[in-house]
Amino acid sequence: MKISCIIVEDIQIAADFLRKFCEKSDLVEVKGHFLNVADALEFLDREKVDLLFLDVEMPGATGFDLLDSLTYSPKIILTTSKTEYAFDAFQYHVNDYLKKPFTYKRFLEAIQKLTQQQQVQAQSPEPTSIPAPQQTTTTTPDTDFLFIKSEDKLIKLKKDDILFLESMRDYVKFVTQGKSYITYSTLKNMEEKLIGPIFIKVHRSYIVNINKIDDIRGNTIYLLGNQVPIGKGHKDEVAARLNIL
Repeated sequence: MKISCIIVEDIQIAADFLRKFCEKSDLVEVKGHFLNVADALEFLDREKVDLLFLDVEMPGATGFDLLDSLTYSPKIILTTSKTEYAFDAFQYHVNDYLKKPFTYKRFLEAIQKLTQQQQVQAQSPEPTSIPAPQQTTTTTPDTDFLFIKSEDKLIKLKKDDILFLESMRDYVKFVTQGKSYITYSTLKNMEEKLIGPIFIKVHRSYIVNINKIDDIRGNTIYLLGNQVPIGKGHKDEVAARLNIL
């Protein structure tokens, strides 16, 4: 099954170059090309894709602005001529970073890595057998705690002790006051288990405990010395849940 994607790139020749690589690989289906963030977001509001090829510097909003506005988490491959965005790319947990001009071999390496991840996920058995993201956390709706698998042991965490969760690609970091734990899972899986009275997703990479919020300044939430960004696509929900007037 091919990976569906869109190309968000303001330079037509660069987009054409990338489209040819996609077609040559026979692994990627290009659903569209957009010259700016606004048009790309309008498309993504109507249709979801598996992957975004995303430039950073474009007229108007940047590629990182687009990531802040997403309400779901597709795979992201940044395509840029500058290395200075590498740290930001790491912060946004992008799946790969293709520095222009890149070769077909380098492009194919990035795509094959994503394809292998898809195959592993598709072939994973139900959670009754080998470890998988669904197995690393066990909880029931009427409990005030959960167990996460970290460092080869099951750790019991009280939900109210959790400050926030952060996506780290195929892992999730649970942050409590003074300590953090990393478990093999996805933020989407955690969202299905935790979103409710005290937890809210505020960014494509973060879920926070409402009870632990100290204050909000601009687009940043402060929780006991920690800072969590609010994504543009989550602002309305955050405002409604927190009764922001």
